[in-house]
Amino acid sequence: MEQMSSPFSIMPTCTCASSPFDHPKADIILRSSDRVDFRVFKLFLALASPLFETMFELPQPAAVGTSDDTKDGLPVIPMQENSKILDTFLRFCYPSTLAEDPSLDNLIDIKAIIGVAKKYSLDLIERRVCQALANPKVLEAEPLRCFAIARNARLTDETIIAAKYTLRQPLIPTWFPEIEMITASDLLALLTYHNKCSVAAASLLANLDWMTKYYSNPSSCNWLLDTRRAEWGKTLVPICRCARSDKAKFQLWELAPFSWWTTYMEETFELLRDTPSGDIVRSEVEKTIQKVRNVGCTACSAHVKEKMEEFSNLLALNVDKATASIKLEIDRDFRILPPVMGLGNYKLTTPFPLFGQK
Repeated sequence: MEQMSSPFSIMPTCTCASSPFDHPKADIILRSSDRVDFRVFKLFLALASPLFETMFELPQPAAVGTSDDTKDGLPVIPMQENSKILDTFLRFCYPSTLAEDPSLDNLIDIKAIIGVAKKYSLDLIERRVCQALANPKVLEAEPLRCFAIARNARLTDETIIAAKYTLRQPLIPTWFPEIEMITASDLLALLTYHNKCSVAAASLLANLDWMTKYYSNPSSCNWLLDTRRAEWGKTLVPICRCARSDKAKFQLWELAPFSWWTTYMEETFELLRDTPSGDIVRSEVEKTIQKVRNVGCTACSAHVKEKMEEFSNLLALNVDKATASIKLEIDRDFRILPPVMGLGNYKLTTPFPLFGQK
């Protein structure tokens, strides 16, 4: 015979957090969503968060008397955050002599903590999280996710920095977990910015003045426009037998450059259409160096590595300079966040502004 389940569910027991959140002289308990009790000091929370400070200063109603209201004579505040998130943000609240600041080296932790920081007006913690979000290692690995998190949190500087790092990736992004954190307008603004940067980079191929200005004259660019001749019988012939390009747009001082260089330029600018970043320029140069060496031209092979690395750095700098002039046109409004929840029996009896509202 099938047993009927009881209408009364048994509440799972609570466990105690690890040090330093197990102090016997603590004066309040924060209970995580997964029922881990953090015995903490009001003073540390009040100093870190004006919201907690205001809450603790207000007169509180008498405890109802249930086991979830108090524990060991201390008030219990149920929190919406799980124990991992709670442990992390409390370590930021505590003095460094009692708890070391946690490392934020992955976007899951950064996303969770920045939400808590804004929710509880933890300005100092928000600044620390912003520093983690602007970490080059994190940005290089996941620029789109960084953009979405920063934009959702309305962090202007971090949003712009992340947008610049997205230039290292294709124009049309693949799906990423945080895409639902931004609006269609946010994504459109990013794609428009990306496209404008591509156009700015392409202008460097249409006009090579930046190159002639750097090299000044043909002799400074002899590695590319080798005009030297050697006597062969009664005829002067080029020392280097590498093919020359017949494409007028690549001529410098009305001289034809080597074809291997024009191939590098065409292939690189094709990539820049989708990834307008100086990094893609540098990444392609080694391929060209190897091509020249494989041909077996001793004249070009002798200096191709040094000269092409110098040139790729020059082109990369000009690409980044061109894209730096493009602005991310995105509105700077602030979304209205939901009211603060998870404060248990503590009530804010006076009007308290929502985050992002004046």
